[in-house]
Amino acid sequence: MPIAAVPRYLGSDFCQASPGLRFGLYLAVWTTRKDQESEVLARSKKESDEGRRVKQWVQTEGMSRTIERLCTSTSNPLPCLWGKNKAAAQDTFRHITDLTQSDQARMKALACRQGALGSCVPATAILHLEAQSVTPFTTGLGNEHPLENGFAFLNPYGLPYLPGSGVKGVLRQAARELASGEWEGSGGWSIEAKYEIQIKSGESEPEDEQAPAPLRLDMIDVLFGRDTSEKSTAQFRGVLTFWDVFPQIHADGLFIEIMTPHQSHYYQEKPEAGSKSPHESGQPNPICFLTVPPESKFEFYVVCDVERLKRVAPDLSDKWKGLLEKAFDHAFRWLGFGAKTAVGYGAMVRAKPPQVSDMNRLGSESEQKSSPSTRRVVWDNATLIWNPGQGTIIVSKGDLKSAPVGRDKSDQLFRELGEEKTAELKKKKHLERISVLVEQQGNKYIILKIESA
Repeated sequence: MPIAAVPRYLGSDFCQASPGLRFGLYLAVWTTRKDQESEVLARSKKESDEGRRVKQWVQTEGMSRTIERLCTSTSNPLPCLWGKNKAAAQDTFRHITDLTQSDQARMKALACRQGALGSCVPATAILHLEAQSVTPFTTGLGNEHPLENGFAFLNPYGLPYLPGSGVKGVLRQAARELASGEWEGSGGWSIEAKYEIQIKSGESEPEDEQAPAPLRLDMIDVLFGRDTSEKSTAQFRGVLTFWDVFPQIHADGLFIEIMTPHQSHYYQEKPEAGSKSPHESGQPNPICFLTVPPESKFEFYVVCDVERLKRVAPDLSDKWKGLLEKAFDHAFRWLGFGAKTAVGYGAMVRAKPPQVSDMNRLGSESEQKSSPSTRRVVWDNATLIWNPGQGTIIVSKGDLKSAPVGRDKSDQLFRELGEEKTAELKKKKHLERISVLVEQQGNKYIILKIESA
């Protein structure tokens, strides 16, 4: 039976864990109902007090009630699906794809950090472009995962990202296509090798020995680097550096897409075994994979070593930004970023800067968002949930949940609960029938105080 690879002292409530951590099979979210039943039957066969007790529960109360009992047990809890008796595939994926408020805040923090780093680079040495996806975006499908398709999450944040190397590869291909002349307009790109550098071996050479011929480069080689085999000695590192991209996800979570191979019987058979011809009467096998939803925001940062560029190709020192913008426009329209671009994934459009006439409207909207309407309400018969691993408290009322309270304010709530209720909460990890005063800020609920326990 799959067991969550998490120390027991961290507890079992990981509702605030990042999507990458949930998708990475570390938590009990992947434990299925069949696994639970197998574990219950294995425990019932043990010659111990627990084994006899579990066997009696199964006989008198049934399997479902026994699983529920063991899931809430504090001594030897049953690994379960988020503490609930649900194991359907769509429910599992729903817990993986949901973005918590912490995830949303982390995404914004990463974007702010990149913006702060970008502001430290001279304006002549950095290109910053904003884009918006018009189709789902996915990447990292080749990563190993039991679901056959992985996904690229950046550790330790556990959030989707597009590696800078992937951005570089797409733009290099866009530059090649524009320079080929097969598209409408070259955008200034050319494959003429009009730049050269002198190669030095690094060893003392005899005076009578002729110096090696200079290395000739075109503008794609200068900006992106010379694309040669690893064994070649004629290497050249491009002057551009591409940063990783952190999507600002538009919806409240990732999306689930499905691919359905129809000729697996043909592709998986070995030719020497006498493969059958492909046909449509086979048994399709739907495979789920994760995507970033459309309308998500992508910010691209490219940094140029301007001083080195001036030495190698002085005429490009004032043109490299315009060339890259043309390559970006071509990539947005025709190539796409990430995986499965051949079938339309990863298409984007350039985000247009706001017009001067719209600035007042945008300013008034931001002021309205910064001061949302608030109201206070008392949640009676609510449930307090304690997460010892993160030291946070949340309160739930039906389908509503509050924002987690950190360690700084949890001490105040413990004092309002009293010593007896606090000890019970820390032991059971939850307390029911609690009255809590919360403040609603838009779609967010903030715990203010414990009214009664």
